[in-house]
Amino acid sequence: MDLQLKDKVALVAASSKGLGLAIAAQLAAEGCDVMLTSRHAEQLDIARQQLTPKAKGRVACYPCDLTRLEDIQALVAATHEQLGNIDILINNTGGPPGGGFEQVDDAAWQAAFELNLLSYVRLIRSVLPDLKQKGGRIINVTSSSIKQPIPGLILSNAFRMGVLGLAKSLADELAPYDILVNTVAPGRIATDRTDALDQLKAVKRGVSKDQVVAESLQNIPLKRYGDVEEFARVVCFLASGASSYVTGSTLIVDGGMVKGY
Repeated sequence: MDLQLKDKVALVAASSKGLGLAIAAQLAAEGCDVMLTSRHAEQLDIARQQLTPKAKGRVACYPCDLTRLEDIQALVAATHEQLGNIDILINNTGGPPGGGFEQVDDAAWQAAFELNLLSYVRLIRSVLPDLKQKGGRIINVTSSSIKQPIPGLILSNAFRMGVLGLAKSLADELAPYDILVNTVAPGRIATDRTDALDQLKAVKRGVSKDQVVAESLQNIPLKRYGDVEEFARVVCFLASGASSYVTGSTLIVDGGMVKGY
């Protein structure tokens, strides 16, 4: 299948590691010119060096704090300067801290809002002039919590749903410009974040991390955590020209873990 990604320009947020890096690698391997970004400049440059030898397109990087509007504006300007107009936006951020409702204060709510919802709004607004010229793709990475809330992650449960509402609204508003907007939600994918959450749960319960993992696997029909590459391939398809009639949709990549429809 021709994914029609050669010479497209993709901006991938939070892409120095984990899901973001895997998505960027897949897009670059398919011929996209890719802009990597994260707050950590040194880690970002390592990621760029890691991707470049296998990339069929150009790979650039630019550090950005996604909670700062001026950083986002500078990131988009740098993408224009180094790669050209943006065709694909992959919205992605690290998850907010864990905790139940009574464990998080106003400062934590505000920080999670700025990182996990407002940054998506600002990135979309900043790249929209490019996308409206000839169409494009917006993929919002969220969490399986949009279908099945995760205990102890009240901030994620709340703001990921906000992203879902944003995506559904934009799919309708931006369809006349041939801009497709979709949401992709990971379940238990083997990342540093997943490992940290498993460790946190183990400490809280006074059990081993292996026991926590074993219990999680019992709820996944495929009986394993997903690989980042498996998740990235799904995102890559939705970002491609081969996906031309899917918009406003939410796809869960979770090995069957979520029990709802």
